[in-house]
Amino acid sequence: MNLFFKRAMIKYLFFLFSIFSIGSAFAQIPGTPQPGQQPQAIPGTAQDQTPKGNAKITGFIVDSTVTSAVEFASVALYSKATNKPIDGSVADDKGKFTLNRVADGTYKLVFTFIGFNSKTIDNVTVAGGKDLDMGVVKLTPTTRTLQEVTVTGQRELVEEKVDRLVYNAEKDITSRGSDATEILRKVPMLSVDLDGNVQLRGNSNVRVLINGKPSTIMAQNIGDALKQIPSDLIKTVEVITSPSAKYDAEGSGGIINIITKKNTLQGLTLNIDSGVGNRGANLGLNGSYRKGKLGITLNGFGRSNYNIKGKNENNQTATRNGVETLTSQTANTLDRNLFGNYSLGLDYDISKNSSLTGNIRFGTRNGWNTQDLLTNVYRGGVLATTNRREIDSKDESGTLDANIDYTKIFKPQQELSISGQFSRNNRTNNYIADSLNAEGLVGTRQRNDNDSYNQESTIQIDYQMPTGKNQLFEVGAKTILRQVQSNYEYFIAQGENGAYRTDTSRTNNQLNYDQNVAAGYATYQYSTNNKWYFKAGARYEYTSITGNFSTGFDALNIPNYSNLVPSINLSKTLGNSTLKWGYNRRLQRPGIQSLNPNLNLANPLNISLGNPYLRPELTDNYEMTWSTSINKTYLNFSGFYRYTGNSITSVRSNASDIRTIFAGTDYGNILNTALTNVSSDAIVTTSSNIGREESVGLNIFGNINFTSKFSIGGSLDMQYKMLSNGSNTTLSTSNSGMVIGGRFNVSLTMKNNWAMQGFGFIRGRDIDLQGSRGGMAFYNLGIRKEFNDKKASLGFGFENFLNFGGFKVRSSYTSPVFTQQTLNIRYNTGVRVTFSYRIGKMSFNQQPRRKGRGVNNDDIKGGDGNEGGGMPGGQPQGTPQNNSGTPGNRPGGGQRN
Repeated sequence: MNLFFKRAMIKYLFFLFSIFSIGSAFAQIPGTPQPGQQPQAIPGTAQDQTPKGNAKITGFIVDSTVTSAVEFASVALYSKATNKPIDGSVADDKGKFTLNRVADGTYKLVFTFIGFNSKTIDNVTVAGGKDLDMGVVKLTPTTRTLQEVTVTGQRELVEEKVDRLVYNAEKDITSRGSDATEILRKVPMLSVDLDGNVQLRGNSNVRVLINGKPSTIMAQNIGDALKQIPSDLIKTVEVITSPSAKYDAEGSGGIINIITKKNTLQGLTLNIDSGVGNRGANLGLNGSYRKGKLGITLNGFGRSNYNIKGKNENNQTATRNGVETLTSQTANTLDRNLFGNYSLGLDYDISKNSSLTGNIRFGTRNGWNTQDLLTNVYRGGVLATTNRREIDSKDESGTLDANIDYTKIFKPQQELSISGQFSRNNRTNNYIADSLNAEGLVGTRQRNDNDSYNQESTIQIDYQMPTGKNQLFEVGAKTILRQVQSNYEYFIAQGENGAYRTDTSRTNNQLNYDQNVAAGYATYQYSTNNKWYFKAGARYEYTSITGNFSTGFDALNIPNYSNLVPSINLSKTLGNSTLKWGYNRRLQRPGIQSLNPNLNLANPLNISLGNPYLRPELTDNYEMTWSTSINKTYLNFSGFYRYTGNSITSVRSNASDIRTIFAGTDYGNILNTALTNVSSDAIVTTSSNIGREESVGLNIFGNINFTSKFSIGGSLDMQYKMLSNGSNTTLSTSNSGMVIGGRFNVSLTMKNNWAMQGFGFIRGRDIDLQGSRGGMAFYNLGIRKEFNDKKASLGFGFENFLNFGGFKVRSSYTSPVFTQQTLNIRYNTGVRVTFSYRIGKMSFNQQPRRKGRGVNNDDIKGGDGNEGGGMPGGQPQGTPQNNSGTPGNRPGGGQRN
């Protein structure tokens, strides 16, 4: 079966599935009469003869267990006289509901939402046309009680909302004392490898936000940034696969929004979280205070990773002038890391309808890596040269994020928000490589210093207003100003104590890169009493770029560009089932780390550099989802198709071939200078806009509560990837294949506040244009005991406890001029003990706070663990993520697995 036929069949099946899904729901479309029935009037339409008045009923719907909003809950108004529904509404994303034009009389209100017990408020009286405020309405999650053990309902760990999937991380005990990477591994549709690199449905082009806000640290290295976020501070993780036009256009894979725990209650509290294990230790202090209109939060977190060992092997073969050259490399590695995350937040209710929030956060990341690299080169089967290198890498950075948000509510669902944010990351990424002679003494020392910064300033305005019954219109504008600078220098010395001098065989330089984005959007959403939901919109973005080098090259000639990106989402609730369809176009700008042309020579036979001439790529996403609750079982099936043209694609070849491929281009001039004195046998990795990628897949996940004590859940991710490029060089190739992964979790709640959870994850081989990346697996077990009225807890965690030989990841790449096989071994068996304690007493605040919209800079191609940057020594984005499996590549500059 050829590739064209496969694509045609996949698209045809996808189309049939969509038509079948739409057809199954058509009978429920509002206003469509069923056989033998008369059309019924929809409340609020011209045919509706229900008496109308001038009163209004409003209120907030919240989850009684966590005092957070129950988004999109249904509200029905019943006449006491006839006991028939006469009006209805749906709460917004803040739990706010409004019933307009209510006539004088006595009614009852019925509140419902899947996963919660229905609630009825009887004898609601409207008199004299006066508005009625119901205040806060609390819904309790579905529960079953048996032998003093209470377990929440079927969707306690994973929830599906209208436009996103939500993973309730606060219910996860196996990740206590760890970081965000441990949480994200358990979220359906996400894949996180051993280095923390994240994929959504097999796509690493995701945007990660923290409380809806971006950070320059995420623009650098998502894997390392996630390690700064303590798992104990995470409340939920939202996965948005079909973002509306309100979100920035960038991020072709989708958006991941990490929501941290917040306090909306009155009083003072302090949480202490700590842990220690054989590979790391952590300590966190989280305090909050709220009195009246003022709320203050103060968080501090520190984490140390140690004893992180690994082993890498690399074998690459090339034939030149009829002679085969085999380069064989091995390395043992040792990593140490220190992470810190500190934040101060303030919020103040200026008046009943306006609020001001602000937050300042400082994050620090310090990493040190050592490795011994042994290289043997065979020509025609005969050992030609042997070389030993000892490499010490230092990767240190500090990030400052500051934001302020103002929100003004004019009337229900009509509000204005103005937000501003400043974010800056300063980074130092250096390495020293010592070449050893036959006696093991230092001969030549090479040093590369790369200091950089990445800065963003953002202003954003959003306005929304109702345009009719159950209708909402949103409009907004935004500007982002980005400045990046990367300064790189090369030095050389003779002997261990020799003085460093400038390496004249290399070019020291400084890249200055400015990117400005101006954007505007508009969306319209409509929901009906028959539980249809429709949202459509469009976003326009204009991007201007200027850049230059301090010496040696002309200013970057990158044209400005504009893009119009539409989105549409449709959903229908059928009893306990929901059908959803979505389409969106996403823009993917090259991340700053993809552009940095600093040459990483830690391993002189496997090197990398960025391409400052990369252009954006466009992706069209189609998806459909069916979910249902059947007794004690929750199931979700999600199908998707994704097409990306002009894709930013990894380019791998030997040094001489890379020069030929880019000859005659502006980037070719940079390569000719950078690759001076580089061995012709070296494999060079960079990026170019030559790819085309198609993916079609299915995600299945569910949860079963067998008893009130015991539940299991899991998911299966499948996709078929088709990759090709339009190159007319030796890179011209195509590749396709199936990628399968999944996860499994089990939860057991016992008497006397004991609980136990287990988790396992596996991902099979992944497909690249020039080869494949090996699969991986991960599992852990957690046990927790709560005591002192659940104010304190003691936990034990066990990671990969049966795998003392380490996880092995094998990858392979090929082209007409070379082949490469790599092996990466990670020794990650771990044991840890955690302890947490909560001090203070809180009381419920009857008026839920209005959360400001804030800034969402979800528009940059996120780092997949590749550095750069401002990412010093940056490995180009989109390159294979396995070069931690390639000996000699420093963590700050090589590809990560």
